[in-house]
Amino acid sequence: MKQTLQLRLGQHLTMTPQLQQAIRLLQLSTLELQTEIQDALDSNLMLEIDDGSDTSPSNGTQTDVAPDSEIQTSHQDTDTTELNSPERNNEIPDELPVDSNWDDIYESISTAPTSASSVAERDYEVSGNTEESLREHLHWQMELTPFSETDQIIAEIIIDAITDDGYLGQSLEEIHQALPEELKSEVEIDEIEAVLHRIQNFDPAGVAARDLRESLLLQLKQLPFELACQQQATILVSDHFELLANRDYALIARRMKITEDELKDIIQLIQNLNPRPGSQITSEQAEYIVPDVFVTKVKGQWHVELNPDAAPRIRVNSHYASLIKQVSDSNDNTCLKNHLQEARWFIKSLMSRNDTLLKVANCIVERQADFLENGEESMKALVLHDIAEKIEMHESTISRVTTKKYMHTPRGIFELKYFFSSHVSTASGGECSATAIRALIKKLIAAETPNKPLSDSKLADILSDQGIMVARRTVAKYREALAIPPSNERKRLA
Repeated sequence: MKQTLQLRLGQHLTMTPQLQQAIRLLQLSTLELQTEIQDALDSNLMLEIDDGSDTSPSNGTQTDVAPDSEIQTSHQDTDTTELNSPERNNEIPDELPVDSNWDDIYESISTAPTSASSVAERDYEVSGNTEESLREHLHWQMELTPFSETDQIIAEIIIDAITDDGYLGQSLEEIHQALPEELKSEVEIDEIEAVLHRIQNFDPAGVAARDLRESLLLQLKQLPFELACQQQATILVSDHFELLANRDYALIARRMKITEDELKDIIQLIQNLNPRPGSQITSEQAEYIVPDVFVTKVKGQWHVELNPDAAPRIRVNSHYASLIKQVSDSNDNTCLKNHLQEARWFIKSLMSRNDTLLKVANCIVERQADFLENGEESMKALVLHDIAEKIEMHESTISRVTTKKYMHTPRGIFELKYFFSSHVSTASGGECSATAIRALIKKLIAAETPNKPLSDSKLADILSDQGIMVARRTVAKYREALAIPPSNERKRLA
């Protein structure tokens, strides 16, 4: 094989470390970005929080520090003065006035730390998650209930089998199999069911039920006060539950021999019960969203600005940067230069992230101004390509910017992804956003006749009359996305 030299011309994109860092910061959420900034502050000595003060060593202002001997002397003088004061030497009286407290006579000396870190730690402890879970709540009630040793073992297994919704997730046979080997031959299914009935009387009402019907019956039984229709509601759930599920109200009224008004009161009582009794007791902590962008209307114009509290402002420490020229050791000098270069890259990447986010947010607000004025029904169709073409960036960049980023508007807080949706053609040749169509469907269903709900076909016809050409299956898909049941499940008494 003959060896030759060839010259080729070509273009390729090289992912430099600086570009990789900028892309990674671009896709981080606000909380993730704050963690990333804190890690950078901890690892890079050149970075510091920009609190608005001037830390330049050349500003000519210095604070004189007293010698250690003078500081110790001043402390000793102060302590001696306090100890020799006549107020400290007063003797404690035998009795205090009945209308006064100890703190009114003598100053209390607090031994608790008063530093900012200790205060933050106490606030963190107070704001921590102190709610108990459903199983902990049931275990607490079990310990207050007189159980035998065997029944307590059965009760613990039953409580562990209860789901977060409050239902028993295992059959009695499976609970029997979970018993210790020495108890399987001694315990019968009837004894497990007896323990289950005792747990079903625990709080919250309806817990440990095996199905929805049993949960509703337990809640009706444990109502805190007697109602006129309570007994009839129990009969309805016990004997006519399938008809109630199918909303066959006419047949229910005939079989129970009641009027439509009486049936309406019974159904209203049943609808006030909780189908998920375990949800009343939850250990989940609320999650708070920090918006990245604020949108406000000033003098008839929409203005977009970044949230200044979303991420702290950082800068290069001028004191450490000036040490580069003073350090003679080559290794230390190289280390300082590397830290300085990384700090500048990091700050530049943050600035690039903020600029891109602001550009995208401005384009979204400009395109969806009608939504901000009139609501979801005025939402326009928008895809990533439209924004990418306007600000001359790639669609992947727009996708990273709009993921896990939130915009605070007068209509609420929305993820930037919310403003993007597909479109449906209209009869006039225009486009209608899928978000606007979902809002129209929700509005039509809210205004429908209760005893004659609109079917998906009827909704499609109504939208077609308004110039929006959608198929029945598309309406069904949008309705399911709104968590709205079909028409046969929405039927109720007028």
